[in-house]
Amino acid sequence: MLDWDKLRIFHTAAESGSFTHAAEKLGMSQSAVSRQISALEDDLGLKLFIRHARGLVLTEVGEQLFRTAHRMHWELQQVETQMSESQDVPTGPLIVTTTVGIGSTWLSSRLDEFLKLYPLIQLEIRLNDAELDLAMREADVAIRLHRPNQSEMIQRKLFTVHNHFYASNSYIDEHGMPSSAEDLDNHRIISFGEPVPSYLGDINYLERMGRSDSSPRRAVLKVNAIYGMMQAARAGIGIAMLPAYVTEKEDGLVQVLPEIELPAYEAYFVYPPALKNSKRVGVFRDFLVSKAREWSF
Repeated sequence: MLDWDKLRIFHTAAESGSFTHAAEKLGMSQSAVSRQISALEDDLGLKLFIRHARGLVLTEVGEQLFRTAHRMHWELQQVETQMSESQDVPTGPLIVTTTVGIGSTWLSSRLDEFLKLYPLIQLEIRLNDAELDLAMREADVAIRLHRPNQSEMIQRKLFTVHNHFYASNSYIDEHGMPSSAEDLDNHRIISFGEPVPSYLGDINYLERMGRSDSSPRRAVLKVNAIYGMMQAARAGIGIAMLPAYVTEKEDGLVQVLPEIELPAYEAYFVYPPALKNSKRVGVFRDFLVSKAREWSF
């Protein structure tokens, strides 16, 4: 049977990428970490790491063991947190993942209130346009801009994300306000760069609206981040289609062609069944739902 203490050291070393960094996290000497890893490899009769001057690389077997050790580590954390939550006080770590766009705008602007309400929750926000795997414990909960692909995940709709065309006052002063979709042919547009995440759907609708697929409008600038597109529009570079969550506090932008109905999509709060009784997940979910209901867009 594998020694959990050795597995714990192996897990930390694999996450850290070096024995030196693992030793710092564990409060051990580098040589002690190295000896424990070597002992674990001897127990298994297999190599777990390829060692080189720039750090550690997991072997194929090492990758498999790391995934198992990571799940065990996460489950132990959940047990510890549930035990600490037994006094009806939400406490412990909560890792939240969402896109860079929604996380750096709508979510981050509301976290101060939540942290004042629940000071014992250790909140960590991981912004990533590539979705982290909740089943693999890469995060505890997620705000997703689509329904979860994994049917076992628990979901709660937060709000509908509406898109609008925006430009800066300086751009409108220089180039004029478009009066129709056809008029956009005479304007500079900003698009989302490749590859476009599937959850953003028709974010580049501005290129194709009123045009054939074979002759889209040419973007003067492509940016592969919603927040970057907003900054470019605010700087007067052109017109961009942006979700309302990224522009709610932007007074430097004006809406263009507001009468045109544009593609929309849904935002969901998602978490695994293993956390359905977690107090910290429950209070965070309820907080987001209440903020979503207050949100005027």
